[in-house]
Amino acid sequence: MPHIVAPLFKNVIIRSQFDSIRRKQCLQYLKTLKSLRYDGFQTVYFGETDIAESLVTGEDVGNGCFLQTPTWCIVHAGGSQGWVPWKYRMFLRDELHIRQEDKLFFEFCDEVKKAYGKCAIVVKGRRQQNEIRPKDDGEAEVQSYEPAVINLTSIVCCPEVAKLYGHELLLLPSPYNYLSPLDSAWSSLKWFIINNRKEFCLHSIDNVYSYQYILFSDLIGKGIDRINLSKWKTIVKRVQRWENYYLGKFS
Repeated sequence: MPHIVAPLFKNVIIRSQFDSIRRKQCLQYLKTLKSLRYDGFQTVYFGETDIAESLVTGEDVGNGCFLQTPTWCIVHAGGSQGWVPWKYRMFLRDELHIRQEDKLFFEFCDEVKKAYGKCAIVVKGRRQQNEIRPKDDGEAEVQSYEPAVINLTSIVCCPEVAKLYGHELLLLPSPYNYLSPLDSAWSSLKWFIINNRKEFCLHSIDNVYSYQYILFSDLIGKGIDRINLSKWKTIVKRVQRWENYYLGKFS
């Protein structure tokens, strides 16, 4: 039996090591964010979501026949003061490999500086370098939680660019993505699209064909506007309750 049980216990140990690292990452992230807030930094959450064309048109693509539909990517930011006063961007994901937006993060950092002053910009993403792994001797180590370059689709978020404008860029640990209120905002946007897409649809019929036009930009813009300051404050308070819970639990 030992030759069977040992590999099983080995897997459990490795998992516990990674869980311990993730908890320490989360605690370090929360302590850093709390310290920045104490120093007067405004917290803004910068992120993206995918909007499939089928979600907008209401077409059923789950009938067993795989059909690749275009996907749009929306990039925006928000926090306790609502959506950041910055014009959100929409990209057709199929074009991202030929279309670069190298200057967009510079523009974003400049705009939030004008609106809020110095900010803690929170981004969900993965480290591109120096991934954390358990040591060979089984001892877990957490490195300094300074994010490497983070990619949002074709947009590069760089700590040095953030610092240039007086901000700090923080990486939200991936197991705790729900600590970003953007997740709730994106969910509300998608439900708005599903429930209101018919109101933004125009039909045209000629002698041969029937056409359907979707006022896509208007639909997205109205959906974003519906997530008002009151709703933002509610979802941010929910996130902050989770933050306080983990600060107490992991300390």
